Amino acid sequence: MLRAITIIGVVIAVGFLAWATLVMTGGRDWLVASMTEEKAPAIVAANEETPKQVEKPAEAKPADPAPAEAKPEEAKPAESQPDVAMEAEAEDETAEETAAAESEPAPAEATSEDPPPETAEANDAEKPADGGGDAAGMDPAGNPTKTAEAAEKGALKSPYQDDYESVAEEGHKKFMAAGCNGCHGGTGGGGMGPPLSNPVWIYGNDGDTLFRLIALGTTGLQEQGYTRKGSELVVGPMPPHGNIVKSNDDMWKIIAWIWSINPPDKSASAAQ
Repeated sequence: MLRAITIIGVVIAVGFLAWATLVMTGGRDWLVASMTEEKAPAIVAANEETPKQVEKPAEAKPADPAPAEAKPEEAKPAESQPDVAMEAEAEDETAEETAAAESEPAPAEATSEDPPPETAEANDAEKPADGGGDAAGMDPAGNPTKTAEAAEKGALKSPYQDDYESVAEEGHKKFMAAGCNGCHGGTGGGGMGPPLSNPVWIYGNDGDTLFRLIALGTTGLQEQGYTRKGSELVVGPMPPHGNIVKSNDDMWKIIAWIWSINPPDKSASAAQ
């Protein structure tokens, strides 16, 4: 064992001496230089295989074009001087026109009391006949409800007042078409509603009252200030039919038929 240790120590000592010798004599540099010379050819060969990038020369930019020379302004032709003689003539004509305008008489001012003839004629055409136009039942195609609402109390007059018998038959057809027979019977003898053929007139038998009663119903008639004058055994409100009966003319013909079965001169109304 001791022998082995002695051998190892000798080997280490020899190695240390050899290394120290190389360092002292410069042998280390010689060893490194020899190793570098062996690797140098390989490094050079590798560098030769890699292509070097050739830098392209920068392209020269074209010089900016020289600014165009400013064009000299073209001389404008001198404005022609006005003709003095023409100006004088124009002033003379203006003076003559002014004098002529002042010599003409001014038109008379229209007053509010005297409207132009055309306006007066238009106003006369718009004025309703018999104080009411459609409100007086003069428009045969008018709507009964609107007519009853627009007319003043007592203004509605039947165009068949004096000849109701001539349109009574046609009025009966319109009476049936409007469904009046459902309450008053086909001949006016009554049913769910009061009869139309007896002498009792609950609100009156004149054309103005009957038109409004049928068009506006009992409630609408009372709202206009009409009151009951009598009563029947059958009591019930009259519903409005102003939008069921197609026109004012149809309404007057229905009233004409009612008058034909119960003439208005038979009895003015029921007992007060």
